[in-house]
Amino acid sequence: MGERFELRLRDGTPVIVRPLLEEDRPAVAEAYRRLSPEGRYQRFWSPIGELLGDAMLDRLIEQDPQTHVTWVVLDPAREFPGVGGASWWRNRANPAEAEISAMVLDADQRRGIGTLLLAVMWLTAFRAGVEHLVAYTLQDNRRAAKWMQDCGADGTWDGYKLVFRWDLNNLDSLPATAAGVDLAEWLAILSPMILGD
Repeated sequence: MGERFELRLRDGTPVIVRPLLEEDRPAVAEAYRRLSPEGRYQRFWSPIGELLGDAMLDRLIEQDPQTHVTWVVLDPAREFPGVGGASWWRNRANPAEAEISAMVLDADQRRGIGTLLLAVMWLTAFRAGVEHLVAYTLQDNRRAAKWMQDCGADGTWDGYKLVFRWDLNNLDSLPATAAGVDLAEWLAILSPMILGD
């Protein structure tokens, strides 16, 4: 996984987007520590401390492009460059489906970083033969739920959590929302880089 892309966020900030590496382990732990308690709760659905355990770090870092990838967005101009990351894990029982999760630092939300990461997850999962991405969120995380809907996901309620699904073969389902347009633009930019011509 030698991919590394130099891109610009919609506000013009130059960023580097690449797979997570073993040497990123301390930075991932620090990024998690920098999340607000609310951010950690919304990501892990329980009130947990500031330390990310070795088991979770191993799970994020040990990757296989057919079953699990984790990518990060870095701002090289910062002393602490990490601003966000996302992963997908292929469903063993249903290999056409993969679960996606993402984390963007509190101060960097609403800058399009999550949408950029969604595009990377979309294309890397599609390259691996995945047909659907699935994301889960708690019902009270209205901002995440609205963003996923704005990015074209179909949402349902399973009695405990909200379940959102993207059909990776159907770009026509992307709505004309700001997030949907951003996602379509990132998919167009990144597709030749990740999928080839």
